[in-house]
Amino acid sequence: MATPPQRPGFPARIDLGRGAATPPARAAAPRSAPVRAAVTGDGLPVVPAAASTLRDSIPARARMVQQLMAEGISDPLVLRAMGTVDRHHFVDGALVPQAYEDTALPIGLGQTISKPSVVARMLELLMQGGLRCENGKLGRVLDIGTGCGYQAVVMGQICEEVYSIERLRDLHEKARANLRPMRIANVHLILGDGMAGFAKGAPYAGIVAAAGGEAVPDAWIDQLAYGGRIVAPVAAAPGQQALIVIDKSRQGIRQTVLEAVNFVPLKSGVA
Repeated sequence: MATPPQRPGFPARIDLGRGAATPPARAAAPRSAPVRAAVTGDGLPVVPAAASTLRDSIPARARMVQQLMAEGISDPLVLRAMGTVDRHHFVDGALVPQAYEDTALPIGLGQTISKPSVVARMLELLMQGGLRCENGKLGRVLDIGTGCGYQAVVMGQICEEVYSIERLRDLHEKARANLRPMRIANVHLILGDGMAGFAKGAPYAGIVAAAGGEAVPDAWIDQLAYGGRIVAPVAAAPGQQALIVIDKSRQGIRQTVLEAVNFVPLKSGVA
């Protein structure tokens, strides 16, 4: 008989590594809303935008991808996805000129859209350890903290299926409005408590969290498939967070501590 996986102790004592990042926060569970797909010529979803704005965004997205490559992001699927999704569609009009800068931007209710470098870093880590399909994409994944929907859309291009959960009703509705014109069939938006995960979609090939708590909830580990990976921030010391990777196998749970980060707090309940 296989020995059941041993859970790591949390919060862990952690020696923080290199510099931080500044992303979003959230969480959620039931009430699922799929969204169906309008695509570009190569089969990738694209956000509808005014012609002039879209024209301007093409070189901006290309520069953003070049910067991500300079910072060490190398996964071709992640780079392609980051270079395809119109980030400006997910921010308020006054912030559109900053949409492709490597900065977190406010999206309301004290939440932010994560830096492009943070999104790319976390998704590349997920790709390096999650369960891939024959086409190279990840299988079904769980996104904790939908926010404005940007990361869920990027994930939709590198994963077969995405369940994205948000605890704040107004942000959930904002994400639904952002994704509605895109009609993406493989992204499902859920209003609920992300700390509980989303058991109906489990097991997951990977789980990513855009908010940091004192510990990784047991529900996430339970809902992760054997061979799957969790990428999430967690408390390292008072006032500090570190990015961690949790790999689950039939032999047990392995936790790897990476760089210092700065995410909004993980909270329970629906508001």
